[in-house]
Amino acid sequence: MHDDRSIVEDRLRRVLDERVRPAVHRDPVPLTVERWDAPGEPVPVAEALAAPYAPCAGAGERWGPAWGTTWFRVTGSVPRDWAGRSVEAVLDLGFDRGMPGFQCEGLVHLPDGTVVKGLNPDNSWVRLADSAAGGEEVLLYVEAAANPILNDPRPTRQGDVRTAGDEPLYRLAAMDLAVFEPQVFELVADLEVLGGLMTQLPVADARRWELLRTIESALDVLDLDDVPGSAGAARTRLAPALAAPAHASAHRLSAVGHAHIDSAWLWPLRETVRKVARTTANVVALMDEHPEFVFAMSQAQQLAWLKEHRPELFARVKKKIAAGTFVPVGGMWVESDTNMVGGEAMARQFLYGKRFFLDEFGIETDGVWLPDSFGYTAAMPQLVKLSGSSWFLTQKISWSQTNAFPHHTFWWEGIDGTRIFTHFPPIDTYNSDLGGAELARAARNYREKGRGTRSLAPFGHGDGGGGPTRQMLARARRLADLEGSPRVRIEEPSAFFDAARAEYENAPVWVGELYLELHRGTYTSQAKTKQGNRRAESLLREAELWAATAALRAPGYAYPYEDLERLWKTVLLHQFHDILPGSSIAWVHREARATYERVHGELAALTGAAQRALAADRADGGDDVVTVFNGAPHARGGIPAGGAAPRPPRATPPVTVAERDGGGFVLANGLLRVEIDHRGLLVSVRDGDGEGVGREAIAPGRAGNLLQLHPDLPNHWDAWDIDAFYRHNTTDLTGFDEFELAEADEDAATVRVVRGFGAGSAVRQRITLRSGARQVDLDTEIDWQESEKLLKAAFPLDVKADHSAAETQFGHVFRPTHTNTSWEAAKFEICAHRWLHVGEPGWGAALLNDSTYGHDVTREVRADGGQTTTVRLSLLRAPRYPDPETDQGTHRLRYALAPGATLADAVREGHALNLPERSVPGNATVTPLVSVAPEAPIVVEAVKLAEDRSGDVVVRLYESGGGRASGRLLAGFPLASATATDLLERPLTDAPGYPVGRDGGVELTLRPFEILTLRLVPAAAAG
Repeated sequence: MHDDRSIVEDRLRRVLDERVRPAVHRDPVPLTVERWDAPGEPVPVAEALAAPYAPCAGAGERWGPAWGTTWFRVTGSVPRDWAGRSVEAVLDLGFDRGMPGFQCEGLVHLPDGTVVKGLNPDNSWVRLADSAAGGEEVLLYVEAAANPILNDPRPTRQGDVRTAGDEPLYRLAAMDLAVFEPQVFELVADLEVLGGLMTQLPVADARRWELLRTIESALDVLDLDDVPGSAGAARTRLAPALAAPAHASAHRLSAVGHAHIDSAWLWPLRETVRKVARTTANVVALMDEHPEFVFAMSQAQQLAWLKEHRPELFARVKKKIAAGTFVPVGGMWVESDTNMVGGEAMARQFLYGKRFFLDEFGIETDGVWLPDSFGYTAAMPQLVKLSGSSWFLTQKISWSQTNAFPHHTFWWEGIDGTRIFTHFPPIDTYNSDLGGAELARAARNYREKGRGTRSLAPFGHGDGGGGPTRQMLARARRLADLEGSPRVRIEEPSAFFDAARAEYENAPVWVGELYLELHRGTYTSQAKTKQGNRRAESLLREAELWAATAALRAPGYAYPYEDLERLWKTVLLHQFHDILPGSSIAWVHREARATYERVHGELAALTGAAQRALAADRADGGDDVVTVFNGAPHARGGIPAGGAAPRPPRATPPVTVAERDGGGFVLANGLLRVEIDHRGLLVSVRDGDGEGVGREAIAPGRAGNLLQLHPDLPNHWDAWDIDAFYRHNTTDLTGFDEFELAEADEDAATVRVVRGFGAGSAVRQRITLRSGARQVDLDTEIDWQESEKLLKAAFPLDVKADHSAAETQFGHVFRPTHTNTSWEAAKFEICAHRWLHVGEPGWGAALLNDSTYGHDVTREVRADGGQTTTVRLSLLRAPRYPDPETDQGTHRLRYALAPGATLADAVREGHALNLPERSVPGNATVTPLVSVAPEAPIVVEAVKLAEDRSGDVVVRLYESGGGRASGRLLAGFPLASATATDLLERPLTDAPGYPVGRDGGVELTLRPFEILTLRLVPAAAAG
């Protein structure tokens, strides 16, 4: 037989595109269209309905400047000769069919304001009558959003309403009444499913040829001049092929309706509020027509928006949740980044997310749904378990550039040893359309063959939202049991995870982080967003600590529950995986900077009020006496951790300054000796006595704090990616415009260096050694005017380090410094929180920072046989997409080199840098509300009052060194009981008891990196 596959396949494509799909709607009758262009930002529905509408030409009329909103009023009447027919309004705002979620969108309302459904490229219809009587009047209102198309990764000014311009972006394509042809719709689904399956089957498979001939036969009987009249005959030819059951061994695919809606990305937060309304409106409408449809929605924040802005739609969603078809998943406030979010903030993602689902719907979510975040911290398994969840789902790891992840279903083991059952869908998308190509890919890709038989497929338009469509549900029905295809069953995620675990309990184990070998630039892009987040996390810790202390100690002080919850939720929202990583449009980051400034101010005010309450009536030492508050988890300067006292006199040797031979300065304080050469670089940093007889930190012939500029034009995603070839070109910034000894006294000495470079950029740096300090502080102000450049700060250290240790949530993660395998080589840019440490037995060094996350660590063997380990901080980038002005302007970044530091020193000093002391007038002594002895390695992460407003004190601790630890917790108040809880502050049934000793202390024993949350009941409250 001749091979005519391509002829039949081409015939099918053309007939579907040009004849069958267009015939789903027939006999279009134009609707009368009027318009009202909302001034500025979106307005309430009632205001829009009452607005003065002007005539509109309908199809062909231009509308919508970028980010504008146009309301269309469409009217008409159903022709009387359409009686008994299905009638729909076709409302095409000018859609590009290939980009659902990334362009204009609409939301349809009835005259009373009731939401009908959303409009998007694959969903531009509104059902008016299943069986029309004829003559019905039609009146609909469409809220149309002119969101610009920004998914073309080229620089654009349309990413901010302030620079987008006012030219109309769209042209109405159709505003019609039409007859809906059910048989043609079903024929489309038949041909799409069989045609898609056919092209994915092997050429040698008889089923492929059977489908080819069946489709050819159906096309032969299809009258292209009367598709509705001949659709039934064509479907009859296709029916036997659709009735053939799947093989007994066919892969089983759990299809979960979904719409991954980015809480901000190529649109601002306010537009996401509307995207959520449009998507949920579509979902509940589909559920009314298709009872088998199950939809999973993550992100409590998005449902909270729906409750606030669209309460009538929220009520409809709530009914579907009660019916079990609309399924909350994920258990987090938003689908956050997990690389850079701090430990306590990650705990709060679960606390506030799961509590919302419990309070609103009475549902305990049992899994974590994070398909699209850019890599996953090794601290996650323990946090998932402590939140009361039992499974984890991601898809993004399939984007890795270098190595294919070896599993699809596996146990993921975290840094503490906790394991969580995890699935990574082999369909390789979280926006599946359930087409033949995607299903075939899922079956082919599945790596657990022979042991497991099933995978999960999230289907529906996502990113920009929209969700599943009736076409997708039609495909699912046909694919439930079809020869040559995986068996498809629509069900909720938990049903899949229960079945997958039951059949594959002994799945393989992956230990450590799920590192995404892509999007490494997100550790650095939009420095002010990252700095705002880090500072907010620190301020929230302090505000809760001092507010809790004041609530138990200061008469009349009231704990600010509402304010703290509101501020936490604001910070958690901005940890979404396209905000904190710096990969959103300019508008998003402009608003984020303003939001962080407001949050910082409110938190500083809350902290100040609590501290003043604690220091009140104790100002008996004179006007110049202050109480120093130490919010860090370690004592410093004579002030206990979590306590306050007047500052004691300095008891450390003074700082000395001398001129250096050849130019520069030598700073010493009895603990460190620092040489700054004539270029303003650190050429020697010795830990030891003032004579410098200790260990040298800087590698021979090298200089630390060397700023290096690289070209930075990645191959694809500007704000997201750093590609390894950036290292091929390096410019060392060694010239200077100013170099001086700026300050010098017994307490500190500061050398100031100013360097101009590049396209008008400048760095002003203060290098400081303080009395009693074991670190060199580098306070760096940068006027950044570069484009497509990357700025690094390099510290070549004389240490043989086989691995680095980088702080992550509630611990640290080790990564090799060598590149023995492609897995190690791919980690050429890594994430660390407050510190990164490298060491050899007996000696190490730490780089500390106040807001920098991106780092790289490399090693080289010198001619003298020694090893140089170079640690570099990624300070700033300048990508041009999606924000063409990323990070332009002035930044202040603080970091420090701590030679001779152990891991415990790194933990302590990292906290100290991020939690500066605060002074309040007065002469008070405030004993800590909660303390731990010894202070290391058990660290107090958070002290707060319980969410249930019982007055109980909640303290979260963790083991920070990676070993077993014992200690004793002491409460600074009469203690009745201590109970271990989960992250939602509920008692853990399988936890050991924590009896209170006679002295009010509680004995602690923690495994490596264990997180322990204790609920402390004050004796007065218990009585």
